[in-house]
Amino acid sequence: MPDMDTALKEAMQIEGAIGVALVDYTSGMALGTLGSTKELDLTVAAAGNTDVVRAKMRTLDLLKMKDEIEDILITLGSQYHLIRPLRSRGGQGLFIYLALQKSRANLAMARHQVRRIEEDLHM
Repeated sequence: MPDMDTALKEAMQIEGAIGVALVDYTSGMALGTLGSTKELDLTVAAAGNTDVVRAKMRTLDLLKMKDEIEDILITLGSQYHLIRPLRSRGGQGLFIYLALQKSRANLAMARHQVRRIEEDLHM
């Protein structure tokens, strides 16, 4: 079972990956990041995407939907931002945030690989 550092390295092997973070959405803090650039500050992205996750969870609650978020996709002009709340053992309150270069990424494959990383992650 991979630990956080191994999981982040595996995520960076996904075709088109430019940055990844494991984020605690109760605090908005990135527990680990890999691939930050001056164009993509993963600490800022982690905090901002915490608001996205909280808003969606609040919306599901207001709608009284008994369902879980599998992932959230934000499509930009040149990037995909994939957010996957962890449901696996010990992952409550955490999400994986993966930024991908749109021109090099296979979104379906990236979603599959992030799901596999989540299932294997040991927290």
